[in-house]
Amino acid sequence: MNNPVLSENEIIDYHRDGYVIKRNFFSKKEIDKLYTIAVEDVSISKNSLDLNDQSGKKTKLALWFTPGDDTYGYLTRSERMVNGVAQLLDSDAPVCHYHSKLMQKEPRVGGAWEWHQDYGYWYKNQFMFPDQLISVMVALTEATQQNGCLQVINGSHKLGRVNHGFAGEQVGADMVFVDNCLKTMDLVYVELQPGDALFFHSNTLHRSAANLSEHPRWSLISCYNSQSNLAYNEKSSSYYTPVDIVPDNAILDWEANGVSTNDFLKKEEDPALQETGWEKEVEMAV
Repeated sequence: MNNPVLSENEIIDYHRDGYVIKRNFFSKKEIDKLYTIAVEDVSISKNSLDLNDQSGKKTKLALWFTPGDDTYGYLTRSERMVNGVAQLLDSDAPVCHYHSKLMQKEPRVGGAWEWHQDYGYWYKNQFMFPDQLISVMVALTEATQQNGCLQVINGSHKLGRVNHGFAGEQVGADMVFVDNCLKTMDLVYVELQPGDALFFHSNTLHRSAANLSEHPRWSLISCYNSQSNLAYNEKSSSYYTPVDIVPDNAILDWEANGVSTNDFLKKEEDPALQETGWEKEVEMAV
């Protein structure tokens, strides 16, 4: 790899703990531009899904597949993102972008995400290898315990896939199993500053509490897959299309349109959000 972005110790941390934090991964100027677009682009608000947690609070997310020629697409396709992912995936095949989601936790009303693994969702899309799937969360605002930052269970990616079912309108992990994990492994609050990035394994158990503060918590999560990792129940072609990498300076220096042309996902189109019989047996999401 020409430009590795993670040190050997950071790679070791990821494989041991199931996650690694890269501080100041994006500059203040880059994050200011990204957050302004997120707030002002009406296509994001128009295509945002409302998902209720078990208390009835709402969490919002906008999700799309193909990273385009826009500022968010440039972030997802940036050399630093793709090279960082390539260092961590268990594959020598090209890195592909599965989807990205803009998480919007507004003050006082932003709902919780229950304990879950990303592969708990993606298993239904019939991806074969969880070690070849990874998510990268980029903080657009400060993430603290007060405004519902991400929580992870250290080392939980080594457990394999945990059974998942519906809780409210979310899909979450079997809470008996999660409670036992919390007796065995450490709970970590992932507090981030704007521009920090969290790389985490698709089987890492994570959750976030409701935002009860006066401050928003917004973040972008881009999910990546190795081209060699086939999915037999996924209609999007993005997951097996190698990322068209752009230089890191594209975020600030290249002209870009809004995300209005992105292929946003609708809730009814995602097999992971379709409730079937067995899903009702277990009571859930970032």
